[in-house]
Amino acid sequence: MQAFLTIFLLILANIFMTFAWYGHLRLKDMDWFANLPLFGVIVFSWFIAFFEYCIQVPANRMGFVGNGGPFSLLQLKIIQEVITLVVFVVFSTVFFRTETLRLNHFIGFIFLILAVYFIFKK
Repeated sequence: MQAFLTIFLLILANIFMTFAWYGHLRLKDMDWFANLPLFGVIVFSWFIAFFEYCIQVPANRMGFVGNGGPFSLLQLKIIQEVITLVVFVVFSTVFFRTETLRLNHFIGFIFLILAVYFIFKK
């Protein structure tokens, strides 16, 4: 159960982080946001990232084997990277609709799955 909760929290945190990092690129099309100076955009992104950290830090603490969790530090990192890429692909295809998934992307995903396999292999 702790493993699933850790992964769920990592997914949720990544959704927030993806919006913090890339959401402003899409929000620029809205009048209220387009008029913000760069510093305003940065503060807006930091505000979103704050919630990401409020989820990410507990997820890593509860998931880390040194705190009684099920994952080693390397396992947590590879889980995080895979989640990051999956969330980003969904985000970019849904919100931007300018990205097209091609064969090389799918091959890259296969390598990511293999990375997860080898990281978790004892």
